[in-house]
Amino acid sequence: MNKSPLLDTSLSTVSAGFITVLVGVASSAAIVFEAARAAGADQLMTGSWIGALGLGMGLTCIAFSWYYRAPVITAWSTPGAALLATSLTGIPIAEAIGAFVCSAILTLLVGLSGAFDRVNRLVPTPIASAMLAGILLQFGLSVFTSLQAQPILVGAMSLTYIVGRRWAPRYAILLVLMVGVSACWKLQLISFDQIHWQAAQPVWVTPEFRLSTLIGIGLPLFIVTMTSQNLPGAATLAASGYGRVPISPVISGTGLASLLLTPFGGFAFNLAAITAAICTGPEAHPNPDKRYTAGIAAGIFYLIVGLCGASVVALFSAFPQELIAGLAGLALIGVIGNSLASATAEAEHREAAIITFLVSASGISLFGVSSAFWGLLGGLACYWLFNRRSS
Repeated sequence: MNKSPLLDTSLSTVSAGFITVLVGVASSAAIVFEAARAAGADQLMTGSWIGALGLGMGLTCIAFSWYYRAPVITAWSTPGAALLATSLTGIPIAEAIGAFVCSAILTLLVGLSGAFDRVNRLVPTPIASAMLAGILLQFGLSVFTSLQAQPILVGAMSLTYIVGRRWAPRYAILLVLMVGVSACWKLQLISFDQIHWQAAQPVWVTPEFRLSTLIGIGLPLFIVTMTSQNLPGAATLAASGYGRVPISPVISGTGLASLLLTPFGGFAFNLAAITAAICTGPEAHPNPDKRYTAGIAAGIFYLIVGLCGASVVALFSAFPQELIAGLAGLALIGVIGNSLASATAEAEHREAAIITFLVSASGISLFGVSSAFWGLLGGLACYWLFNRRSS
């Protein structure tokens, strides 16, 4: 194997890295914006969030891919962002940052202890999947509420999604974004006066810690990121022939990156799964030993996104809310479907999973603790109670 990344780099690995970042950002940046808005972040602070996330993903992609000579792709936690978007309303942003710190410390400890597999086994797959589906439900429904407000725009995006999923599933969300932007241009829905180009400016928020917020936000963020992102991300690496990559150090690295960048908005980093497949497959390079350069290329493109964080925010702010909501909802349809399928696959655990799903989707808040935690707690109680009854 050639030891020089430059000599191992090819057009296919660079394009794979670019597509990975483009698809990842286009399909989920809208959810991050929703999370920042729910936290009360203004446009400058939202730019700081994107800058911190781009920096964290860029550095971890480059470092892990170069060190392990494997396409190790990291990402922000999209389900985590969805959780934050539905749970942070009314919570001071300093307390939200404190919850991010809590999640980062837990992730770092899990990685350092090598307890990744053991932690995931504490939360049964049906319960974790049901909680995730409940959290994401509102995003799926937003496609149809947005359709009522902008039928031509969201209708064209939805039709593109259906056609794309049938004939070009890898690029379906990218096609949806292109059609959405074109429709906005044709319908004169773009506010050009909001577009301005500037580099991201870091905005420090000193974290504050409140027990109810740590339990209601920090703990679910940690669990969702571990079960719905890191576990499938590790499986993607193994299935692509990169099982030699030790997962615990990678988990530690993403936890450390989160801990350092959370005051600026880098709420959670994890192994990527869906976008990682673009860099780990033969389309990136026919030689598996050279695909690590696709991971390095993705890292470089993520750094560019981070440096232009404020511009990314301004660009998305120029488009109507229906475009953002429709894009986010369509991007999460597959995840919602897979989560529901996983949650209800085993008949003996189906009732506990449905209870978890309904409570998590309800949006209730008891004692200042969000519905995601109560859904998880209720689901686990029913899971173990029903299991004992069956036994």
